[in-house]
Amino acid sequence: MTHGVVPPPATTAAVDGAMARRRGWGWLLLVPGMLYLAVFFVFPTVQLFLTSLYDPSGNYVQGYTLTWHFANYLDAIRDTWNLFVRSFIYAGIATGVCLLFGYPLAYAIAFKAGRWKNFMLVLVIAPFFTSFLLRTMSWRTILADQGPLADFLRTVHILPHDGRLLATSVAVVAGLTYNFMPFMTLPLFASLDKVDHRLIEAAGDLYSSPFTGFRKVTFPLSLPGVVSGTLLCFIPACGDYINAELLGTPKQYMVGNRIQSAFLTEHNYPLAASLSLILMAIVVVMVVAYVRRVGTEELV
Repeated sequence: MTHGVVPPPATTAAVDGAMARRRGWGWLLLVPGMLYLAVFFVFPTVQLFLTSLYDPSGNYVQGYTLTWHFANYLDAIRDTWNLFVRSFIYAGIATGVCLLFGYPLAYAIAFKAGRWKNFMLVLVIAPFFTSFLLRTMSWRTILADQGPLADFLRTVHILPHDGRLLATSVAVVAGLTYNFMPFMTLPLFASLDKVDHRLIEAAGDLYSSPFTGFRKVTFPLSLPGVVSGTLLCFIPACGDYINAELLGTPKQYMVGNRIQSAFLTEHNYPLAASLSLILMAIVVVMVVAYVRRVGTEELV
């Protein structure tokens, strides 16, 4: 008596073989991406590592010799640790300000914009229609000593009569905030736009206040966007040097300015490579710790 529910062994083996072949073809889809990473990330990183171990006594004219001089890293940290600290402080403040202003903006677009949603999203990304350099240069006009903003702040006695905005830490952080604001707003909007409005209505039906509903429902559901936005702002801000170069002075220089100068002006390649790898390693450790601390399953 047969029940007809268990396939014959030969049929089962054929199905398993077909599934195995599909999985094999699936791995081939990863080849283009892996080749891209190997050519444009792994190889340059290895080359940068080898460059960081050059003999520091070499020079651009006579060339450098690979002597596995690991002391380059200690020298880089000893001479520029203050630039690392300043970079992380500026990047952290700029990221916090972007979150403070970007979250209400993304919330308004996702929940209140209605038929104007697409238009407002275009306005968010409109700064990308011009170059990064041009956007930063425009802030020199906005923050100029005799500009309208400085005059207004002096009128309301927020800024001293001889005070200034340009060539200060405030100017550098303002430039970072402006340039990276879209990187915060867009991931936040993507997360908030996916929130099911029925969950918010259910919180109200259970006698939750609007603030409690936001704290218990909306914000936790938007947390992946918060994490993505903060990373997209903080990581590039740490290595930025344009804003400090154009809006600040050497007193506001970040580690990116030192790397740029060592590479392109001094041609001190071991120092520049060492600084680059140290910055990369610190950022990776901070990102991993941050993501694990937040604990969003979509990003871990």
